[in-house]
Amino acid sequence: MSLAIKAEAPARAPDTSPMRGDLSALTEDDGSRKRMLSDWGVVVLVAALVIGAWVISRSTGYKPGSDLGYNLGLAGGIMMLLVLIYSLRKRFKFMFKLGDMKPWFVVHIVLGIGGPFLVLLHSKFEMHSLNASVALICMLLVAGSGIVGRYIYMRIHLGLSGRHANLSELRAKHGLDSEKVKPLFDFAPPILKHLAEFEEEMARPAKNLWQSWWRFFAVGGQARIVRYRCYLDLAPATRVRANRRHWDRSKLMRRRSAYRKAIRNYLGHVQEIAQFDAYVRLFSLWHLLHIPLLYLLVASSVAHVVAVHMY
Repeated sequence: MSLAIKAEAPARAPDTSPMRGDLSALTEDDGSRKRMLSDWGVVVLVAALVIGAWVISRSTGYKPGSDLGYNLGLAGGIMMLLVLIYSLRKRFKFMFKLGDMKPWFVVHIVLGIGGPFLVLLHSKFEMHSLNASVALICMLLVAGSGIVGRYIYMRIHLGLSGRHANLSELRAKHGLDSEKVKPLFDFAPPILKHLAEFEEEMARPAKNLWQSWWRFFAVGGQARIVRYRCYLDLAPATRVRANRRHWDRSKLMRRRSAYRKAIRNYLGHVQEIAQFDAYVRLFSLWHLLHIPLLYLLVASSVAHVVAVHMY
């Protein structure tokens, strides 16, 4: 994984291009920002739906057993049953040809959010019986687990394609298999040293499981420290370079901003790769928890429906 970046003395060859090194390769948006915004978008959407369900249920006079309440619960229950089709699509060969996984996953998320929303409207956040209470709690657990699962899923799969990524693909995606960083920061050896040391430390195999999890949770803080050190060294280095190349202040600020973004993106790429194996293990553990909860939800929902119609 290591780029073997070395803090060599900068070459003095004349700069014939606008900027030495492939700056765009480390400053362009590779989807990480979009993914982060998507994660927060889901959280905000879920929060808005829960608040909306609470407001609607408090401001209207229907009851869970009324025609409106019953139909809301029925529609929500059907939507949550349809969520299972996504799992069937992934496991049964006769369904493999039924379109790409991306639209299936999108529908899976929509149903997984819309179904609980309708059930909350149906229940009006009230639990008058044991079977209704168990069904509602199971639904909330499954919905919450689904949000967590989506977060992990997006970090070990290639977008919404459903195809599992691997370390080689991540490194190629981020350009960590080539020496794109070295020529970019050859004018600032201390920055190269910070980046190289951070990458080498993250590439070093963990000695045990505890060290692996510690690295998973600590790598973000370590990356911020390295970024701060790089920024401190960047200011004087770019000032010297600006004097040598006769940059005006506006050009200096633009270049410095671009270098900062390159440092930030590069450290983010290394962090993502360092956390990849832990996310894979987390997804396996999540699966072990989510599937039994899903079965429990189906069983409790069936019991609730039977009890409603029998009594």
